[in-house]
This record gives sequence, structure tokens and C-alpha cells, in this order.
Amino acid sequence: MVTSSTPLVNRLVEKGLISQSEGARLTKESSERGFSVESLLVARGFQKKDLLDAKSEIYRAPPYQLEGHKVTVELLRYIPEESARLYKAVPLRIKDGVLEVGMLDPSNIEAREALKFITSKTNVPFKIYVISESDLNLVLEEYKSLGGEATKTLSEFELALEGEKLELPTTEAVGDVLVEEAPVIKMVAVIIRHATEGKASDIHIEPSKNKLTVRFRMDGVLHTSLLLPINIHEGIVSRFKILTKMKLDEKRKPQDGRFSAQIAGREIDFRVSTLPTQFGEKVAIRILDPEQAKLDLKSLGLEGRNLKEIERALKRPYGLILVTGPTGSGKTTTLYSMLQTLDRERFNIVSLEDPIEYNIEGVSQSQVRPEIGYDFASGLRSIVRQDPDIILIGEIRDKETAALAIHAALTGHLVLATLHTNNAIGAITRLMDMEVDQFLIPPTVVAVVAQRLVQTLCPDSRKSLKIEGAVKEKLEAELKNIPEVAHKMIKWPNEIYEALSSATCPKGTRGRIGVFEVLSTTKELEEIILSEPTHTALEKEARRQGMVMMREDGIMKVLDGRVGLEQLMQII
Repeated sequence: MVTSSTPLVNRLVEKGLISQSEGARLTKESSERGFSVESLLVARGFQKKDLLDAKSEIYRAPPYQLEGHKVTVELLRYIPEESARLYKAVPLRIKDGVLEVGMLDPSNIEAREALKFITSKTNVPFKIYVISESDLNLVLEEYKSLGGEATKTLSEFELALEGEKLELPTTEAVGDVLVEEAPVIKMVAVIIRHATEGKASDIHIEPSKNKLTVRFRMDGVLHTSLLLPINIHEGIVSRFKILTKMKLDEKRKPQDGRFSAQIAGREIDFRVSTLPTQFGEKVAIRILDPEQAKLDLKSLGLEGRNLKEIERALKRPYGLILVTGPTGSGKTTTLYSMLQTLDRERFNIVSLEDPIEYNIEGVSQSQVRPEIGYDFASGLRSIVRQDPDIILIGEIRDKETAALAIHAALTGHLVLATLHTNNAIGAITRLMDMEVDQFLIPPTVVAVVAQRLVQTLCPDSRKSLKIEGAVKEKLEAELKNIPEVAHKMIKWPNEIYEALSSATCPKGTRGRIGVFEVLSTTKELEEIILSEPTHTALEKEARRQGMVMMREDGIMKVLDGRVGLEQLMQII
């Protein structure tokens, strides 16, 4: 029987890279042994580049080599694993907004049509490259991540259910049986590990009528990471309840707990909260990585006048330093970073928190428990009897806590606390709303820090944008009211940057940095607070001090190339 030569063999023969007889032997061996001609050539030491160039000429598609770089999990989501294996087509990278796809056979019409259908869901155009078998297999291996592990674990879970004929847990006893099944334990471990390795700050497990959605919050934005069958919901919730010692049979009321786990050689804490919903209990897990609490003030994004004012305030022997902003703006991290700058050997530092997020060496940290009457107010009364030099209050929530914090600052303690306001000036009026006497605010409040977190651009995945036309007008308008002292320090570049998707950074951003404004107490500010504390008067004094507003601080970081204008406008 004569075996016809493959297009690759014919091209290599035409190029003189192999003889006709050798090509015939390869074709025959491929047919008999079930191996591709390409894999046989590679096994014989044939150069991958020569093979790829030949394939590029055959299929009239540009060649692509991975050259050691890995395709990220985020990028793999553009093409489902099942489709990638069926059509031998894998995502490689995103460049200039185009998804670059590697295929073994770019002439496969069925595969091309499938790609059109898949990418139409994301509205991302694609460009096809020809790749080697070895590179295809390397990318397929990358699918053995969150999605791959979850799929495998689900199969084990379904087999366990079928083999044991287990019902969904309706009692504590049945729940115990189910959650001890290895697949459920594995599923929870897979979710936790991938969230941690992906630098997620939170995990959300949300039941609906027909499915269970697992979302990770990364750089402040929630992303759907897994869609699971709803029949696994009870098992996963029960597993988290066992880890946190919650009540397994209590499903009508919210519960809170925490546990620790060794991830990648370091101890990481997880704070877990359950909430009853229409389709079952929703679980939210906050990931508390101790490494995040070791940031210094400069790493947070504090610089220039802002940094100097905070450092000056921290050297004061007494007074109140407030950190303000909405939930999730990094206030606690800023407070912990402030503690890192203090002499914890010399000073007695005591904190009152709800909850304790990170353990800080040299600080006596206390967890409030409102259910037993130990709240911020009662805890603060007890703390002042512990001979503290510095007190950290997790949050000033009511007028009683505000009054006690002011009193502690007046009686020789340095007090650090958070407060929910939109900006630094708003903290003054908020204290007055809490019935703090106006004459007590100037001698106690030494500084107010307001902040937000903005996504930072990946240095290797950003696109330059000339500062001209509408872009220039926008930047100049944002900085037109900035104090003269700060204006002199601005260095105008020729271009700024915007996010650009790539294989190493699919969204063009990685991590977050703070944008800040710092209001300090002065004699002029004291007179305004005691006489006419309107927002306009307070802002005028803040500007006289040289205060840079949060938005302006963000624009300066845009000019430095660390932040994109689009990312900044999303948060301020």
C-alpha cells in the first residue's frame, strides 16, 4: 500500500531539508505508529524553526514561538479547554486589542468558524498564527489550572455522589458525611489556592437557581472565575463552616468566622462570612496575606507633601490622626503601615479592631465583640487603663466612640483611627455631626488622610498616548487649581500611558496604588472651625496649606506613567 505524503513532508522535500526517500519513510512510519510527522522529525533532532517556517509557507500564516513565556489563566478563558483540544487552537496573547491564536492547521475551516463563534461573545477580533505541536501541548498544559482542576474535582464529586447515593445535606449529620468526601475538600482547596496565587483580595461564592458562581476580586474588581453545578453548593458551604467552626445547622442567620492555611510556604488568614439568600447561603471570604501589611508608606503611594505631613503627625506625642475613605479603599493597610514606622519597642501600642486583619508584632491587638457588649466604646474605656502610648481604633462609628477617641487624644495619647467620609475636609464636619464639640477638634485632630485605590499599569503592557489636543486640555484642566508649590514639582512628559492587553498582563493593569490628600491642623484652620466651618472656607485653608486633592494626586501619578487616565476616572 502506498501512503501519500503529507503537505509538510512535500514542503521539506522541496526545500531540500529532507530527501524524497526519507520523506516516504517518515510518512509510512507516521501512518503505522500513529505519530505525527512533526513529532517524528523533532525526535530526530530536526530544527523547530525550520519546521515552523515550512508550516508557515504551507498555510500562509505567520509563525509563532512561545520561547519560554507562559500563557496566563486570564488569557486561557478566551478559548474553552474543550474547544482548544478539539480544534488544536490556543490563545497566545492579546496585542493591540487583537487575540492572537495559535493553530496546528490554520486551513481547518471548521476550527476557524468555531473561533468566530467563540470570540463573538467577547467582541475581541482574532488573528491566526501557525505553531508547533510542542508549543500547542505547552499551552494545553496551562489549562490544568483553576478550570482544569475544578473540572477534574467535579467529576470525582459526581462519581462519589453516584457511588454512595448521597442526598443533599438537610441535617447536620448528613452534612458531616458529605463534607468529608474528598472531592468537596479538594474543590475548596483548589478555589482557595488559585485565589491566593492570583493575588485576589476576596472570594465570593454565590448560589442562584441553576448554578453556583465563584468570583475573585482582583485589583478591586470582581471577575467570574468558575461556574459550578448547584448541587455542590451545600457541600462547599459546609466545608467552610467546618474550617471556621461555624454552626453547620444554622442557615437562617449570617455567621462569621476565620481560619488559617499554609499557602506557598506562608501562613495566610481567611475571614469568612455567610449570608442567607433566596437560593441558599452566600459565602464571602476575605484573604488576609500578612505580606500586604508590611508595606511602607512610600509603597502605598504617599509622596511629597503628603508623606511629609504624615511623618510629621506621627512624631507628635499626642493627638488624633484620621484615615478616611469608603470600604475597600485601603484604610486599614495605611494604618498598619503607619504602625510599621513607629518604635514598637519603646511605645506601648494597643489596637481595638473589628476584625483583626493582620498580626502586627509589638502591638497588643484586641478584637471587639458587640454580641457580648465589648464594642469600640467599652473597649476604648478599658484600653486607656492599659497605660498605652499609642492607640489604634479600627473605626469610629458612633458619637460615643468619637468622644472617647477625642478624650484619649487630649489626655496624652496618639490615636490612629478610621472614619467613613468622602474626603479629608468631610472628616471635620463628620465629627461635628457626631456631636464632638467644635472647640475640641483643633487641639486634638493633627491630620486627616483621605484615600482611594487605583489600578496601576503593567510596565510591559502599556500604550503611549501623546499629550496633545483633548488629552492635554483634560490634564491641564484637572491641575489648574493645584497649589503653586505642588505645581512647580510637576514634570510634564511628552506622553502618558494607557492600559494595553498582553499575554503577561491580559487587562493591562496589575496591582493598585493609593491616591491621597492630607489635611493638617493649623492656626488658620482652628479659627475657621471655631467660627465658620463651611466646606468652602475649609477648602480655601487646605489650598493655602498646599494640599493636593486626591484627583490631582492621581493625575500626577498619570503623568509619571504609573496610572492610566481611564483607571483614575473610574474611582474618583
